[in-house]
Amino acid sequence: MDGTETPRLSRLTAILTQLQSKRLTNATDLAKKFQVSIRTIYRDIRALEEAGIPVFTEEGKGYSLVEGYRLPPVSFTESQANALITAEQLVLRNKDASFVREYSDAITKIKAILLHKTKDKADLLSKRIAIRNNPENNSTSNNMSAIQLALTNFNLLKIDYHAEQAARTQRTIEPFAIYSTQENWILIAFCRLRQEYRAFRLDRIEKLEIMEAHFEPHKMTLPEYFAYCLAKSRPLT
Repeated sequence: MDGTETPRLSRLTAILTQLQSKRLTNATDLAKKFQVSIRTIYRDIRALEEAGIPVFTEEGKGYSLVEGYRLPPVSFTESQANALITAEQLVLRNKDASFVREYSDAITKIKAILLHKTKDKADLLSKRIAIRNNPENNSTSNNMSAIQLALTNFNLLKIDYHAEQAARTQRTIEPFAIYSTQENWILIAFCRLRQEYRAFRLDRIEKLEIMEAHFEPHKMTLPEYFAYCLAKSRPLT
């Protein structure tokens, strides 16, 4: 075995993880991530195929694993586990109850596959981290999970919204993106009442309903939205 074999095996494993974590991955992105040539990625994909991994190629788009194929559970390094524990402490201070609940359930499943030694260290670290924003753990919203589902499935949302110093209104909106300020989560959506993109604070959404009706996916990207706001001198919150 030559000196390049181990790095290549590590890269092949990492490529498999990438293929499992995304619906579609292209050779250019893989080459940049692993700092190799696109030709090397082509060879790696062929090696995976020859090893019996069902890699599906969408011509001109990229690679994916055949629907239904699952890899064995991945293991985490100690540093990766530490990063997850740190992220957990950030999430536990979040003001959206649904987001905290879903992340807590997910992190419990992740902890279940950690090695015993890594689990012990992760438990120790979780007791030695303190993040002071929202120290009282006040929940001001409970709609994050529903909004995320509507955003990724292109479902319309019907909301009762109470803007600052304004009467409550009922709106039908097309969820576009979510971002966080130091104090609040913000939903960006196309408002059919106002016929333009608007920013909605989650803590001011008094009622939310996911509708069965769908909308056409937005063509604009999130950076383009921020650039649009800056050009129009519009506040982001």
